[in-house]
Amino acid sequence: MQEEFFSALAAGDPVKMESLLKKRLDQVIPAEKIINEDLVPAMEKVGVKFQKNEIFLPEVMLAARTMQVGLKILQPKLAGGKREFAGRVVIGTVQGDYHDIGKNLVAMMLEGAGYEVFDLGTDVSPERFVGGVRKHQAHLLGMSALLTTTMPVMEQIVRALAEAGLRDKVKVMAGGAPVTRDYAGRIGADGYAPDAGAAVELAKKLRRM
Repeated sequence: MQEEFFSALAAGDPVKMESLLKKRLDQVIPAEKIINEDLVPAMEKVGVKFQKNEIFLPEVMLAARTMQVGLKILQPKLAGGKREFAGRVVIGTVQGDYHDIGKNLVAMMLEGAGYEVFDLGTDVSPERFVGGVRKHQAHLLGMSALLTTTMPVMEQIVRALAEAGLRDKVKVMAGGAPVTRDYAGRIGADGYAPDAGAAVELAKKLRRM
């Protein structure tokens, strides 16, 4: 069945997704179990294939949107109307930068992997990142920069978290086309992800630390 869910995601087919979910729900399988045993593993497979360059960005975007369709169908059927999440993530593109395609994909992939994601959008100041982490009691913070001129804001965000007394409460992930693993380390981030699939793997790793 998991392979069928992967097929629906890879094809970006919300009609097939809805049909598969109806079949599983008719079998009286709990929505939480469908998410954890069917949807999440299927989406993880999409991420792995993306990292191996076996599928490409447009396909991943379609898969992520189809995953969201599935989650919306299952949401009302969760016990108590609530879902158990793998962790809470605050994400945004840093101040001065309005690029959002990569950030949006990371957010969708993280949601598909079972995380509760709070997307602050683009042009996010260090103060707003800090406020988001505090408000949502985030376990992870994802910051993206697509311009070399906005990369220094990332260091300001890490510093602002420390000044607010939150640095030891949240793991910081950095990404974006001009960002490198070395740069992320130099500014004090906990990890670097070159793409959405890697961001999901990094989130899992950091949550275990």
